[in-house]
Amino acid sequence: MFRLLEIIRRDLRLALRQGSDSVMVVTFFVLTVVLFPFGIGPEANILERTSAGVLWVTALLASMLSLDRLFQADYEDGSLELLALTPTALELMVLGKVTAHWLTTGLPLMVAAPVLAVLLHMNADGFVTLLLTMLLGTPTLSLIGAMGAALVLGARRGGVLLSLLVLPLYVPVLIFGVGAIDAAVQGLPSQSHLLILGGQLLAALALTPWAAAAALRQALE
Repeated sequence: MFRLLEIIRRDLRLALRQGSDSVMVVTFFVLTVVLFPFGIGPEANILERTSAGVLWVTALLASMLSLDRLFQADYEDGSLELLALTPTALELMVLGKVTAHWLTTGLPLMVAAPVLAVLLHMNADGFVTLLLTMLLGTPTLSLIGAMGAALVLGARRGGVLLSLLVLPLYVPVLIFGVGAIDAAVQGLPSQSHLLILGGQLLAALALTPWAAAAALRQALE
């Protein structure tokens, strides 16, 4: 646990020192959502009907912006090889880097989402469910994205390959995230959608660190 906290602390310090990735992610999220009322019109009923989908699709795309840098910087400066030589398991290192990535990207997206939901005239009944879906869904996006980032590490045009790899895996999170919000807005139970999102998070937590660690070992050989 101490080594995991050290990895998280290290990555948070690096992220805060650079700062550009977090700002870029949140800025993209805000600007893209703000553009939608200009594109589909200012009618409140249309914006309300599409608000859940707009927020989740935009959050999904925004979370991908910094994925290609998840391991790349450490790979380029040799830090990744040093981390692999330490007694700390690579799976634990992946989990620590994913946690730091979520704290600097997923958490700001979750904080910004309710404010943007007001702009899109989302029904107030969906606000709590929106936060719950973001809380369950955005860590899953980071975990899946880490696996994809490890697989394309060192490849040319890795960002394009990363998008092609992770986007199909993001679709279930998108479907059940939007479905939970729509159900809450319509006064229907959303627990089943939230439980599936929770199941996806647990599955990603159990599987993706091992897959990412195996891909990193392959890249370092």
